[in-house]
Amino acid sequence: MIPCLIVRTSLVALVLPVVALAQAPATPPDPLVRENATVKVAAHTYVIPDNNVGLVPNVGLIIGTRAALVIDPGLGRRNGEAVLRELRKLTPTNEIYVAATHFHAEHSTGAAAFPAAKYVATRIQDEEFAQSGAQQIQTFSGRSPMTAELLRGATAPRVDVPFDREHALDLGGVRVRFVVVGPTHTRGDTMMFVEGDQVLFAGDVIMNRSFLAANAASSMKAWLAAFDTAQAMVPTVIVPSHGPVGDGSLVAQNRETMLSIQARVRALKAQGQAVDAVVATVQQEEQARHQGWPRANGIAAAARAAFTEAP
Repeated sequence: MIPCLIVRTSLVALVLPVVALAQAPATPPDPLVRENATVKVAAHTYVIPDNNVGLVPNVGLIIGTRAALVIDPGLGRRNGEAVLRELRKLTPTNEIYVAATHFHAEHSTGAAAFPAAKYVATRIQDEEFAQSGAQQIQTFSGRSPMTAELLRGATAPRVDVPFDREHALDLGGVRVRFVVVGPTHTRGDTMMFVEGDQVLFAGDVIMNRSFLAANAASSMKAWLAAFDTAQAMVPTVIVPSHGPVGDGSLVAQNRETMLSIQARVRALKAQGQAVDAVVATVQQEEQARHQGWPRANGIAAAARAAFTEAP
């Protein structure tokens, strides 16, 4: 009997580590822009996909006959250098512009790899980075040793081409239109539309099979107005900040989700329900409608914004 007990005990000892490993959460991949993955989405427009890696944006490269524009150059100098190497495969131009759809570190701090470039940004983004950028860099740096390394020494980009609400950039043979649409995901959210190519870089304002990352500063009215702005551009390709590239139908899909939240909030508020109860109900219902969608933490903020703005 003793040998049998020893064998059984050994089997248990072997099985337990396997179960523990199966239950352990997977280590997230390092937030690095992938090289040799650039795809052409229109005549002048290229995208380096994020491959659904956290803290990696979809990077835009727009190539004109005279100059180039980099949109959302990544988290820190190292990622910006990877983007620059991809850009060099497309054009030798030394006239480079860099811009971010919003001030967050994974969208803006890669600009450090482009010291000779001109950084284009709304004054609102510049103010947001001055107010919150350093704290966000510190917070992101705590996520992993790699993130800390990528952000070591990161600072706000110096804005060379400031603007208020709209700006047009001629790259030679192609023009990019900048339009501020916040307060949505951030106050300075800026859509960038590549005219002629009909490609819209929508930031976190329009996503693909994802809830929208609203927060305490978000306005439902502003978000719905942003959809109107995007629809009027008639985009055929929409590049969100994160996740898969989509087509123009993403505008209507995102609008439907936000209108659903707004309508439900107004109905519950009209019944006399308090804001916390309304938010809890909407959160539960929307997650049930769109199971598996990321950024579910944005539902509550969107619902609160709709509650505040409801008649």
